[in-house]
Amino acid sequence: MTDTPYSVLFLCTGNSARSIIGEALLNRDGKGRFKAWSAGSHPKGEVHPFTLDLLKSIGIDTGFAQSKSWDEFAEPGAPEFDFIFTVCDTAANETCPIWPGHPMTAHWGIPDPAAAQGTDAEKHLAFAEAARQLGTRISLLLSLPMASLDRMTLKTRLDAIGQTQD
Repeated sequence: MTDTPYSVLFLCTGNSARSIIGEALLNRDGKGRFKAWSAGSHPKGEVHPFTLDLLKSIGIDTGFAQSKSWDEFAEPGAPEFDFIFTVCDTAANETCPIWPGHPMTAHWGIPDPAAAQGTDAEKHLAFAEAARQLGTRISLLLSLPMASLDRMTLKTRLDAIGQTQD
């Protein structure tokens, strides 16, 4: 185990829901071992209000939450990432910037809660489900014996986490 926390970037297209939730959960649950950020290829410019409601309901301060472009993480002086996880299918298929340090990538697709239809209660439930799925995947990430895995095995495990049917 390294003394420096692993750096993680969660990517999505709009950076208003799933990637923000992933950032928040990993920073909470992986504190000291991981530091997470999030960004979008075409950021909405604001975090979805239901994302903020969800995070507040689970005791996470939302002061960090802002919708931002992945371009700011490809500039000089930006954090160098160990891992990049795409959480929406659109971002997984886009041409990403060349990231310094050549981080390990994996696709952890989660259905878009912002696209949920129905009552506000049903929409809130979609956000809770996205958080549950991300929480499960983050828990699996945190349980990996990082220091004892070679790069290829780690990549295989990260990809498998993204295929988790929970």
